[in-house]
Amino acid sequence: MAAPDRSTPAAVPWVAMYHSVGDCSEDPYRITVTPERLEKQLRWLRRRGLRGVSMAELLAARARGEGRGLVGLTFDDGYADFLTGALPVLRRNGCTATLFVLPGRLDGDNAWDPLGPRKPLLSADGIRRAAGEGVEIGSHGLTHVDLTAADDVTLKAETAESRAVLAELLGAEPDGFCYPYGTIDRRAVDAVREAGYAYACAIDPGPLNGPHALPRLHVGQNDHALRLYLKYRLHRLRRRPVEGLR
Repeated sequence: MAAPDRSTPAAVPWVAMYHSVGDCSEDPYRITVTPERLEKQLRWLRRRGLRGVSMAELLAARARGEGRGLVGLTFDDGYADFLTGALPVLRRNGCTATLFVLPGRLDGDNAWDPLGPRKPLLSADGIRRAAGEGVEIGSHGLTHVDLTAADDVTLKAETAESRAVLAELLGAEPDGFCYPYGTIDRRAVDAVREAGYAYACAIDPGPLNGPHALPRLHVGQNDHALRLYLKYRLHRLRRRPVEGLR
């Protein structure tokens, strides 16, 4: 049997992007799913022979050529309801996940969302608790700013300083970064790479896609089985294979 062609990029990974897991009765930005909806979505994956895992687990498996059947699960912003709304559902379904947090807003809230509602963010102890439960912790920047509009000092703080703060908090440097708002440009991608992150997640990185600008798929409260299937198919059709990723 011929060896696989390593010169050809593998198919784009399927990475789901979540935010808050809790009450979505007031949700102007559509960032919240209920625990019940998350449960149904993870069960849908399982029925299709898929399992949700952290980005670290997904990328390591793909590097070994064993990524088939794995879907990345990411949760942005580090909402406090991750511990009560998401973590029990992940446990019941045998899933792991990556939680991207804001070490400059510990015990704060989502002040960057002007329409509200205000949602509390995890404390340092909450982040450590999530990590102790096997959740991969990554950086979402220091304070949630658009990196494409940041000056040089702010850009370094949001990338390198946020990594250093999390390293002190967790006792290990995080491998992953997630761009606030999903906005990226070459300068932001270079800053993330230079800060030492092994990978970074965006939303639709376009020509910048690569290990430091991975595309993701937003999953919301209205994504039932048919919508999930259509999103999955369109994601595979629309996104280019990721250079440098097996």
